[in-house]
Amino acid sequence: MKTTLKLVGTASLALLAAAGTALAQDTAAAAPEAPQFALASETAYIFNTLLFLIGGFLVMWMAAGFAMLEAGMVRAKNVSMQCLKNITLYSIAGLMFWITGYNLMYTGVDGGYLGSFGPYAFDAVGGNALDTGYSTASDWYFQMVFCATTASIVSGTLAERIKLWPFLIFTVILTGFIYPIAGSWKWGAGWLDGMGFSDFAGSTLVHSVGGWAALAGALVLGARNGKYTANGVHPMPGSSMPLATLGTFILWLGWFGFNGASQLAMGTIADVTDVSRIFANTNMAAAAGVVVAVILTQVLYKKVDVTMALNGALAGLVSITAEPLAPSVWQAVFVGAVGGVIVVFTVPLLDKLKIDDVVGAIPVHLVAGIWGTLIVPLSNSDASYSVQIIGIVAYGVFAFVISLVVWLILKSTIGIRASAEEEALGLDKAEVGIEAYPEFGQGSQRV
Repeated sequence: MKTTLKLVGTASLALLAAAGTALAQDTAAAAPEAPQFALASETAYIFNTLLFLIGGFLVMWMAAGFAMLEAGMVRAKNVSMQCLKNITLYSIAGLMFWITGYNLMYTGVDGGYLGSFGPYAFDAVGGNALDTGYSTASDWYFQMVFCATTASIVSGTLAERIKLWPFLIFTVILTGFIYPIAGSWKWGAGWLDGMGFSDFAGSTLVHSVGGWAALAGALVLGARNGKYTANGVHPMPGSSMPLATLGTFILWLGWFGFNGASQLAMGTIADVTDVSRIFANTNMAAAAGVVVAVILTQVLYKKVDVTMALNGALAGLVSITAEPLAPSVWQAVFVGAVGGVIVVFTVPLLDKLKIDDVVGAIPVHLVAGIWGTLIVPLSNSDASYSVQIIGIVAYGVFAFVISLVVWLILKSTIGIRASAEEEALGLDKAEVGIEAYPEFGQGSQRV
């Protein structure tokens, strides 16, 4: 009896479902198509905007990663200064990218060399910019945090001997003018974009531009006192490897927003699939960078250098940033592994040249950024090596020369370097007034 009732009930439900389906089909056939398209557009708008916002706050979290990495890599007497610089540079970048940076980068470039000056106008309250496919304010926010990343790169290289206010003045110029103008050449549909230059998420536009600015500053500023002596290189170990490791993991996490959200769309199955692929390739490249750095330092120095392992991860991330979507897994591993090799060999090369880079930002962001941009045609058939080289050289000349001029002007006017006494005392006491570790003994603060 129960079986009979179940069969009758099932048949009844099937008939009702069939009738409902037929009715729904008739209704759908009679209904206008515009609302369906509007709903699809609204759904894509929502998911695209969410991608920008989620990617944006992940990249903002990288600011914390840079702060912790730098705090761990500098000596104890300079930790507060690095924390102060990182929160201030992020804030300056936000203001400058609103005041003029975004428009210089994206508004009216039209195949040229820069956009327009002036502040950016956000969406109206309750705005509905379906024609763009995303909230314009979410796009501004996502692009702004990239701008701040560029300035963070400079902070680490010049640590422990640069004065606060000259660094902040340079940050104003870098985030308000240098980075946006450089970015307009590709991402703003400028002249390099017209040539077919390819840089998916910014190996060159963000990382190498920051690296060139850091290199120019390091050359003008000079090395820390006592770093290079007649007896060779004098090691100046950082204050906290746990902090540096935490900073690296935060940066690694933030990079999924950096690369993943650079897909710039999440409104279709294809876009979501591509974002997922970008996540996987990004992670594999970083992992390869670490493993290669660990193996190489063991072979070369008979001990594994934890700072090389940390920078190996970051170099792998920078390397894959120019093209995180197209590579196969093995190609992503290869690209990241070469980034690890670059770190291990470029760090001592800089010491031989007496270029003092406290956190290793130049090997990680500049050199690995060049590598990542150059190797894009390996996996992306739409790119060419010749155009990639043109772009690398153009960005290098522009970012380095302009940065060098700005640093030289600052040096000849207000000065950029702390005095020998201030450097020995530590910039926490000399400029910040608050020590990061006040409970430490005097000896610890005089290292």
